[in-house]
Amino acid sequence: MKPKSVLFTVSLLVILITTLFLPIAALADGIIVPDPPVCDPTQCPPVIIPMDQLVIRYHHVTVSIKDQLAVTHVDQVFYNPNDWTIEGTYIFPIPDDAAVSGFTLWVDGQPVKGQVLDATQARQTYEQIVSSMRDPALLEYIGRGAVQARIFPIAPQGERRIELEYTQALPAEGGLVRYVYPLNTEKFSASPIESVTVSVDIQSNVPIRAVYSPSHEVGVSRESENHVVVGYEATNVLPNIDFALYYSLGETEAFHLLTFRDPTDSSDPDGFFLVLLAPRITTIDQIIPKDLLLVLDHSGSMDGEKFQQVKQAAHYILDNLNSADRFNIITFSTDIEMYAGQLRPASEAAEARSWVDRLQAVGSTDINRALLEAAAMVDPERSTYLIFLTDGLPTEGVTDSPSILSNFSAAAPDNLRLFAFGAGYDVDTILLDTLTQDHHGRSTYVQPGMKLDEILSSFYNGISTPVLTSLELSFGDVSTYDLYPYPLPDLFAGSQVILLGRYREGGETDISLTGEVNGEKQTFTFQDQIFTKQSPANSLQASIPRLWATRKVGHLLNEIRLQGANQEIIDQIVRLSIRYGIVTPYTSYLVTEQAPLGEAEQQLLVAETFGKLMTTPTPAPSGQAAVQSAADAGAMQGAASAPELEGEASSKVRVMGSRTFVLSDGKWIDTAFDPDTMQTTPIEFLSTEYFDLVAAHPELGAAFTLGEQVIAISGGVAYEVILGDMTEQPAIVTPTPYSPDRPASTPVTTTKPTQIPTQVSHTPKISGPCAGVLLPLFILPLVIIFTRKPRS
Repeated sequence: MKPKSVLFTVSLLVILITTLFLPIAALADGIIVPDPPVCDPTQCPPVIIPMDQLVIRYHHVTVSIKDQLAVTHVDQVFYNPNDWTIEGTYIFPIPDDAAVSGFTLWVDGQPVKGQVLDATQARQTYEQIVSSMRDPALLEYIGRGAVQARIFPIAPQGERRIELEYTQALPAEGGLVRYVYPLNTEKFSASPIESVTVSVDIQSNVPIRAVYSPSHEVGVSRESENHVVVGYEATNVLPNIDFALYYSLGETEAFHLLTFRDPTDSSDPDGFFLVLLAPRITTIDQIIPKDLLLVLDHSGSMDGEKFQQVKQAAHYILDNLNSADRFNIITFSTDIEMYAGQLRPASEAAEARSWVDRLQAVGSTDINRALLEAAAMVDPERSTYLIFLTDGLPTEGVTDSPSILSNFSAAAPDNLRLFAFGAGYDVDTILLDTLTQDHHGRSTYVQPGMKLDEILSSFYNGISTPVLTSLELSFGDVSTYDLYPYPLPDLFAGSQVILLGRYREGGETDISLTGEVNGEKQTFTFQDQIFTKQSPANSLQASIPRLWATRKVGHLLNEIRLQGANQEIIDQIVRLSIRYGIVTPYTSYLVTEQAPLGEAEQQLLVAETFGKLMTTPTPAPSGQAAVQSAADAGAMQGAASAPELEGEASSKVRVMGSRTFVLSDGKWIDTAFDPDTMQTTPIEFLSTEYFDLVAAHPELGAAFTLGEQVIAISGGVAYEVILGDMTEQPAIVTPTPYSPDRPASTPVTTTKPTQIPTQVSHTPKISGPCAGVLLPLFILPLVIIFTRKPRS
């Protein structure tokens, strides 16, 4: 193998260039495949001529789930930007657990008959489209059924509204219910969808505990213990992952274990797991009394709208104290002001509100003294939460950060949880992050333009009612490591904890959760939990490894910020980034370097990256770049789902299941492939062996959708898809001589086209009298096979 140059850019001022979300296995996608035009054969040579795609005006999904029976209603509008009429067939690959007996299709308010295809019929349809289009994008649906129906023509510059409804029963596994909607459109659509919304209304006859989406940032509104509404919306986007939602049912603590062990990865045999924790129903007499300390900056720099928002947030917090809570407010500038000399009962909230209203923003910033005053008030016997807010650097009293950290560490009891809010860009991110890391909290950075009062109020809602503190998990006979977050945060009513980690040998075990309630330890045991010894490579749990890697990379980036870089940390970041497709300032080579990156190249990258860091000046702890770096690393460290791909990397890096692929010289290569130690088994594109391999190893179907040249690993074997003899390719649609009696939708095929382009463009253009011989792919949670209607 020829040595490759190492191209990368290192920047300590920007923690995250972009991250790539690990998509779970898609359930449905769509394409547009035209019938050939009707014209003179002398003017229509048998070649693929791309043409413009349809545009989706909006894609709205409304889901109603009642006692685990889900009714999904899809509402979409197609727009035809071309100057000719388009007609075709609507195909919807059926989700695995869907009951299509409830299938209904409407086109512009009129019911349309649909035909249900079983898995065998659907496979034949998918393979025929893949062969004729020379585009493997449907391969991931092999093994699934489909529904198809003919739709009415769409006039030039016209629209067609399509509504689809289907029903599915959602089984509960260990009390955990999973719903998935196919929203993976990125690899087909050439233009963004103007509006995408997913609304899920969940009702149950038993209480709903945890509600979690690993795929999208969702809003969750708890209407009652038995009724939850979940929402997601975006504009001008190209969705590239399916929408997944988990929710749990039960009267007691929710404990759910999801595991994944990649059977195809011989280089890393250990498994990955996700634990979802949610508290039991808490009655008034079960609420743990807490002490709350508000430590607020009211120096001169806080004056104006910023300080007014702080006052509004303080009002909200005081109004929502639990009856047994105690509180105090400490404000700091040049001097320290306190509402009271000691903790006061929640019944004094009204008096405290009036005291807050009289505050003014003046003076300098004495952070050290304010923190020490708060630490002195902590009762070691009660759960205590300190909310610390500042917009500036320490300028009064003790001003060096190491001394402030040392002083507070010596004074603060172990039961104190500190949560810091940095407003603006003039905050010391190293100081704030170290305070929260050392005292079991987290930092939040409120950048200009953000609503400070809304952020503070929302945060308090999450911690207002602790139900279990000082959490510890014991995994019995299963060996676990690399847990994030660690230590575990407290458990609050209406909230949940998501823990990710690694495990070695799988098997069945009992897991114990220990925590404190009013100073007394309680233990909950969850029996017969199974850590999978081998997972299907295309399972939905394939998203867990990358989510774990995202959190670990965020943790390592924070370690570099707070403690400085060393070669071991850089080595871990490089290897995790290559394996899981996480682009950081230390791994920009993912979008610039030719793949594959084997062991030798990775070692060279680590050495050169570390050497670069050693000659780079230490970045300032404050300023816009520092705040953005801290915010980005913190978001990764606590991610419930990884951010989507943006920028240049979106066209160079793809994650399919648990695997990452990098585009190099027109070939998609699995980043786990090491050319120094592995050989490939060639598979001819679109050959019989090609389709048989996908049927036998469904996880390869997702990888092969990337294109005509792919190196993918399954069962320890590296398969390389290669282009065969161009004159022996499978049948392809070609033009048909004009006949006014021939229906426009009748295709004619040939097995030896005179010319076939190696790849169909996904941003097509039409030209000439033969435009529309073949149409490129277009994505929706459906397939539309279109015909160009003859002009009169």
